[in-house]
Amino acid sequence: MSEDCLYLNVWTAAKTPSEKRPVLVYIYGGGFVSGGAGVPIYDGEAMAKKGIIFVVINYRVGIFGFFAHPELTRESPHNASGNYGLMDQLAALTWVKKNIAAFGGDPDKVTIAGQSAGSMSVNCLVASPLGKGLFRGAIAESGASFISQQGSGGLREAEAAGVKTATALGASTIAELRSKPAAQLLGKGQSRPVIDGYVLPATIADIFNEHKQNDVPVLTGWNEDDAFVGPPKTAEEYKKMIKSQYGADADAFSKLYPAGSDQEAATSQTRINRDQIFGMQNYTWANVQSKKAKSKIYVYRFTRRLPATADFVKYGAFHTGEVAYAYDNLKFLNRPWEPVDQQLANTMSTYWANFVKTGNPNGKGVPAWPAYTTSDHKIMILGEKPGAKPLPDKTALDFMVKKANGK
Repeated sequence: MSEDCLYLNVWTAAKTPSEKRPVLVYIYGGGFVSGGAGVPIYDGEAMAKKGIIFVVINYRVGIFGFFAHPELTRESPHNASGNYGLMDQLAALTWVKKNIAAFGGDPDKVTIAGQSAGSMSVNCLVASPLGKGLFRGAIAESGASFISQQGSGGLREAEAAGVKTATALGASTIAELRSKPAAQLLGKGQSRPVIDGYVLPATIADIFNEHKQNDVPVLTGWNEDDAFVGPPKTAEEYKKMIKSQYGADADAFSKLYPAGSDQEAATSQTRINRDQIFGMQNYTWANVQSKKAKSKIYVYRFTRRLPATADFVKYGAFHTGEVAYAYDNLKFLNRPWEPVDQQLANTMSTYWANFVKTGNPNGKGVPAWPAYTTSDHKIMILGEKPGAKPLPDKTALDFMVKKANGK
């Protein structure tokens, strides 16, 4: 176990440094507590063959990446602590800016991309003033931080949590904490970005509302079954839960997430979880960007139920399921792929490569993908037959966003 982990991998098909190919820098997910660059579905060979440089980076996670503490804040010349993982990402982007030309890349044509916590990281980097000039586009798959989640907050709150963690580990000072074996610390403490006043000078929502973000084109979306749910409640149990949680709004809520049967209730619970964790975040990003930014935003919904044995079919278009398609890496997964999967992988990876090249996913051989606007709410459905259509559950998402914002 070591913090000597800040390495990156580069795939290039360029023959000379003078080719100046556009660059994609990928940031992995893992809830800010796990993950790494050495994962087969992050292999960059297929994307390099499409004419871009593919880079996947490592960054610190868990207590090593997101631990805040008053002593660490005092040590910092920026009077901040807690966003070391994001600073690792910024350091990697700075390295790419300085060195990618040697691999045939164009340092002025960098797009950042990530999924889940990697997508939240992309959201943070687009918001951060420290990201200025390091990238010109962003791809965010299933994750953003426009609507505050429980436990997220500012530096003082994070520092207090850090002191509590240190005390629980038997350390009264940072020096004592540093003397402990890494394995003893792993899995403890803060594991999310902090509004620290430096990397993130304000909340994501405030930064975007004041148009202080890095105004770049964005490709974003989420999956049909993007959820983390345990055994579902029965229809009757579900109805009681909704009435308890939503009171006077329970009837309106039930029309959007119905429970006419146990099966329908189970489906609604998946949709609720999906919309609360991912949907309303990326939906809010789409609306804010469409209303207030100069750059366009393109929104997708991945709906392909990944083929599998009967035991796994229930997971459908699950969280992370789109990644192998987006980077044309189905070959690394042992699933009974069908021709439609290969076609979808080619279509999605073409969209992603086009976006890296031009800031627009459209191009020859793929269905037209309109930019998202708040007038028509058109998104791209990425399934068996990719095509653009109005966001199918806009009303439910509007309800979720309104309730999450305390209205």
